[in-house]
Amino acid sequence: MDDRQATPEVMNENDVIDLLVRQHAMIQELFAEVRGAVGDEREEAFQRLVRLLAVHETAEEEIVHPYARLLAEDGGAVVDRRLDEEKHAKMLLTRLERAGTGHPDFAREFLELRNVVLAHAWAEERDEFPLLLERTNPAERRAMAAGVRAAEALAPTHPHPGVESAARNLLLGPTAALIDRARDVVRMVMNKQV
Repeated sequence: MDDRQATPEVMNENDVIDLLVRQHAMIQELFAEVRGAVGDEREEAFQRLVRLLAVHETAEEEIVHPYARLLAEDGGAVVDRRLDEEKHAKMLLTRLERAGTGHPDFAREFLELRNVVLAHAWAEERDEFPLLLERTNPAERRAMAAGVRAAEALAPTHPHPGVESAARNLLLGPTAALIDRARDVVRMVMNKQV
């Protein structure tokens, strides 16, 4: 997977459902890449996965879930289940990121994260995306895709458990994004100097 493919905010899918399904496929590919890599390559692939998951979930929380919540009588219940899943995944991802890919429990906990994230993606594709497809028109889905890309461009690049609502993301996200992106630059510079 090249760097452009791992940067969701520059993807060109125009329908929000196509965009998110493609990102789900990218996430699945990155899980496989991390599992198959060793040493520095594993760490690099894992950091790309962390970033992709962080920006993807933030954009869903800011743009997609609030919209889906309004579309059906049970939209709130559907979205609440997805937000609970996202919080659980963020907690696992945070723990893995802190421990590092060299930790003895990394493989076991990474498999748990993979299962949680892929089940979450499947649930979105089964429950939420059909609702969006049925109750929105192509122009609305194009606007949502543009909104998702914009949200991803400004999103934190690391998980922040407890920030799973649009309001919390909009309130806390910009500060977290600045800190995360500065930390990413420092990490990149330090890794090149070693």
